[in-house]
Amino acid sequence: MLVGTFGIATPFWAGETSVPTPGQAVRITSVVRPDPRTGRLVRSMVVDTKPVAQPAAAATVPAAASPDVEEIVEQIARAESLPPRLIHSVIKVESNYNPRAVSPKGALGMMQLVPDTARRFGVADAFNPADNIQGGARYLRYLLDLYGGNYPLALAAYNAGEAAVAKYGTVPPYAETQNYLKLVARHLAEPPKPQAATAKEQKAQPAEAGPGGPAHVAEVTETDGTVRYVSR
Repeated sequence: MLVGTFGIATPFWAGETSVPTPGQAVRITSVVRPDPRTGRLVRSMVVDTKPVAQPAAAATVPAAASPDVEEIVEQIARAESLPPRLIHSVIKVESNYNPRAVSPKGALGMMQLVPDTARRFGVADAFNPADNIQGGARYLRYLLDLYGGNYPLALAAYNAGEAAVAKYGTVPPYAETQNYLKLVARHLAEPPKPQAATAKEQKAQPAEAGPGGPAHVAEVTETDGTVRYVSR
């Protein structure tokens, strides 16, 4: 007896009383047995259908902040005295606003917090956008305070770890980290959103930064070829 399972898109042949519907698998069993009248071998087909699970639709990954995330960032930025654009820039580079992102190194969620950092800053659920952004913003605030408001060092530590910054005393010479600073700086330098979309951001400006607005990261190449990153 030969057994096979196929997807059939065409109607059943004459004599059948049902047609497979979407979400059904069709099981066709080929049976060879002797005919009781002639003794000749006769092949017959037995068709059975049964429901099968449909593949889950691929999760939609947003490429920009949703209104809910915008509001979360606004509130957390005010609470942590951070520029909202800094938080958005880090989220964009870290996960492109994917709340379920997981890196090969085990960093989780929108702001890609490793489990130790998540615990350190009180994150109960790293895949919850509000919890994750709160933890990431607290970490950024801590790093900016640690490095005296030096954005390049704070962002380098966010990417490579505080130990790497301590080891080199500056932005570590890691290609990944240096590229990370460039990407965050690029998003920080993007033109602000239309006035109507940033009314809350304008109200929050006094708490965000000192004179001149939020600091930006700039790359400076010395005459000897050394590359430095500075706040401006």
